Amino acid sequence: MDPIYEIDLDVCPHCGGVGAIQDEQGWCVYVDCLDCGSHTVHAAYETPEERLAAARQVAHLWNIGKVIHAGVGD
Repeated sequence: MDPIYEIDLDVCPHCGGVGAIQDEQGWCVYVDCLDCGSHTVHAAYETPEERLAAARQVAHLWNIGKVIHAGVGD
């Protein structure tokens, strides 16, 4: 199994929905809420080692509540 999908994620800080790590295959990763669409910033990578580090970084941002939500007034 791919190690980036084994990283623990809290529920969405905006709506309480399920978060999932998204990999744009070759250049970046981010965490996205499957319910409301909130997401973290995109973390770029170039090597497999950087990919895992980037996934851990966006997971940390997600877990501390640093998300972008394009709701009313945003």
